[in-house]
Amino acid sequence: MGMYRKDSGWGKTIEHKSPGMMRKLSVLVMLSLVLTLSSCSTFLSEKYNAQVSPGQCLPFFPDQDGWYGGDGAYSIMLDEKRTLWVFGDTFVDDETGLKDRLGMEVVLGTTLAISTCSEKNEFEIQYYLKKNNREFISSFGENEWLWPQDPFMVNRVLYIPLIAIEPGDRPGELFNFRVAGNKFARIKDFSAADPHAWEFDYIDWTPAIPKEIAAFATTSVVHNNHVYFYPFYVYFGEDAQIMGNILARIPADKIDHPTGAIEYFTKEGTWEKSLNPLRVRVVLDASVSELSVRYHALTGQWIAIYLSTRNQGDQMFYQWSDRPEGPWSAPKALGGKVQEVDPDSALYDANNFCYAGKEHVQYSRHSDLVVTYVCNSMEDFEKEDSFIRRNLFLYRPVVRKGNFCE
Repeated sequence: MGMYRKDSGWGKTIEHKSPGMMRKLSVLVMLSLVLTLSSCSTFLSEKYNAQVSPGQCLPFFPDQDGWYGGDGAYSIMLDEKRTLWVFGDTFVDDETGLKDRLGMEVVLGTTLAISTCSEKNEFEIQYYLKKNNREFISSFGENEWLWPQDPFMVNRVLYIPLIAIEPGDRPGELFNFRVAGNKFARIKDFSAADPHAWEFDYIDWTPAIPKEIAAFATTSVVHNNHVYFYPFYVYFGEDAQIMGNILARIPADKIDHPTGAIEYFTKEGTWEKSLNPLRVRVVLDASVSELSVRYHALTGQWIAIYLSTRNQGDQMFYQWSDRPEGPWSAPKALGGKVQEVDPDSALYDANNFCYAGKEHVQYSRHSDLVVTYVCNSMEDFEKEDSFIRRNLFLYRPVVRKGNFCE
């Protein structure tokens, strides 16, 4: 998800920083899914600016270092101490202690943070916001609008997938945008404390990814000398109508040269290098642009976490499997309804919608899962008294902790 000014022009640089609103993929993502669900978990939602109990190194995202909220919130452990967080479009301001976002700027693209656990096992985070001529700018994309996806690491080389976004050809529509390309930022040395001191280059994956894939690296898994991805695939042709998360993989030694190396999992349980809508298997019916698939060594299972697209994103789900390919269990509800889209909650607004559900497995313990989601607003961002500008609890990762059962 991100921010978007509906009437903005687009040249080689971003001309408008006071955005309106858009979602990451398509109105299709907002369609309801008909799922048979059961719930067997309880979640406690943390206040956005309150640290959790002492001795629990659980994420929280305070307003500091110029950061006042962002979405995405993918994470990856860099080493035994540091975790990298990548956010999408981000509210920023030099002034500290602000109680709302009135008049606040938005960085269109990607921002970064590094977190650690203290000696007392308390969560600590520092946001690293990039500036040029005293103006906040994206960490990636000098002349492009690049949204982050799920980072991964191969042979101690860090890769951050990025989606290039451009306006569409439907002026005046809320979701007037298109995916223009895909890049992977490649970082061979991430030892410096400040991520903006890391040197990186881009690998262009655009020619290797079919246009029907709305988001490729929705989540990334390194397994058995391959990197697996769960692309969000949208195909509406005369021969088939498909919307869901499929499975793709590439040999780890081909990451830098992806063209012709990507394989797709088929209904027959085989791998093919061509993406055939009549043969490809939808492995997860989630139909989301952001999720997580993570391995849990204690149980020997893979767990997929995502937020529903129905009812404006009112429910977190999970599924499990013995293999990345599946078969996956039926979806189960993970906890209660999301407060921000619950009419009975004080956090509710009719324009709210939620998305970006994912697990952060480095903080999960045994059957306890630590997950985040983000809520946004479909209200026009040009309104200075809009709900999202008046309320700092919206448009930031919400942390939930709970357990699951089979």
